[in-house]
Amino acid sequence: MNQKVSKKILIVDDEEGIRESLKLVLADHYNLIIADSPEQALECLKHDKTIALAFLDIKMPQINGLDVLKQMKELRKDVKVVMVTGYKSVETASEAARLGADGYIVKPFKVEEILKAVTKLIA
Repeated sequence: MNQKVSKKILIVDDEEGIRESLKLVLADHYNLIIADSPEQALECLKHDKTIALAFLDIKMPQINGLDVLKQMKELRKDVKVVMVTGYKSVETASEAARLGADGYIVKPFKVEEILKAVTKLIA
């Protein structure tokens, strides 16, 4: 029997395809919470103290992912956040790191990249 790790992973992306891809990679081993908006993600983080890691899209229609990152870190300093983006930019990556991001992954991502990030941050 496959035992899931008790720490939860929050997936925040406005694109269903990306949410589904991350879910396919992680669902067998981790408990997941899926959010399609920054507001929903912040609510989840407020109410669920077992969330250990978030995959957070940078480009979302409502709020920029970097602003959401800032709010997440204000809510929970301990939560690890990996930024996910379709645009590789040194400026954005360094800004994300400055704001407390623990990783940065460019879409389309490889399964190994996702698993490596998770293992490194919450194993």
